Amino acid sequence: MVVVSISFLIFNNPGIILSTMIGASTDALTLAIELCAVYAVWLGILEIVDASGLSQKLAKLLHPIIKWLFKIDDPETEKMIALNMSANMLGLGNAATPMGISAMKRLDNGSGVATHAIIMLIVLNSTSIQLLPSTVIGLRAAAGSVSPADIILPTLISTICTCVVGVTLVKLFGKLRNKLQKKDKLFPAKRGDEK
Repeated sequence: MVVVSISFLIFNNPGIILSTMIGASTDALTLAIELCAVYAVWLGILEIVDASGLSQKLAKLLHPIIKWLFKIDDPETEKMIALNMSANMLGLGNAATPMGISAMKRLDNGSGVATHAIIMLIVLNSTSIQLLPSTVIGLRAAAGSVSPADIILPTLISTICTCVVGVTLVKLFGKLRNKLQKKDKLFPAKRGDEK
């Protein structure tokens, strides 16, 4: 993309190549610094939540939902999933990543095949309900939006819809996979048969 852009500028207006590149670099650096401030605040809050023991209470509060979605019984994994879900609800996808990776490692059974819980975690990370889309609000504020928080309600509605659809599909396909596995156990393929 950089090569195509520079080539276009060379043929279109070669005099502005350097100034455009410097301006774009300045804008990118400014945006990165502004987003660092947003992430520093929320990561600090999440660290305080974890250090104060609120993460344990959050895990207990979300225990019935996590139990139903993931079908696990490991308090440490539940805590990681609860922190991951909380960060995603605050619109901090990048801040949720370390907790998600920790939870994923604990959910892995070593078979090399994604379990139901791993698939559910991936879907929840992709479609998470965002109560406060702080990253997008930060981007809009950095771009000079007059009211950067106007997207809260549309974001909430759209993420609820995607989350419900994603969880429903994981549950349906999980049941279908279980039925097929039971069928394979009842009627095992004979040697030489192709599935």
